[in-house]
Amino acid sequence: MLAIAKGVNAALMFFLELGVIASVGYWGFTVSPNWAIKLLAGLGGPALFIAAWALFGAGGGANATFPLTGLARAALEILWFGGGALALYAASLATPAAVFAALFVINAVLRIIWKQV
Repeated sequence: MLAIAKGVNAALMFFLELGVIASVGYWGFTVSPNWAIKLLAGLGGPALFIAAWALFGAGGGANATFPLTGLARAALEILWFGGGALALYAASLATPAAVFAALFVINAVLRIIWKQV
């Protein structure tokens, strides 16, 4: 049973990662009435987040170019997932932002307890 719960928690982490990219993209397309700015922010924002994750956090660090561990990894995750929640909030979606942040906190606590980090 615990193995199933750990698998569900790992899947939640993956979907949260995708949620960050979607949140930043959504924010980008709502940031301005100007279509050029919408395209730049809506495509460029997620591209920057993806680049940062690929460089420092992908695959729990195993697939990252410059893997981070310990406090540096914790800071990366807080900035990454916090950025996703903040993007939702900035796009006037306060409730989804709060739910996203809460899911991240639950996921992070369970990963620490279950030694999935």
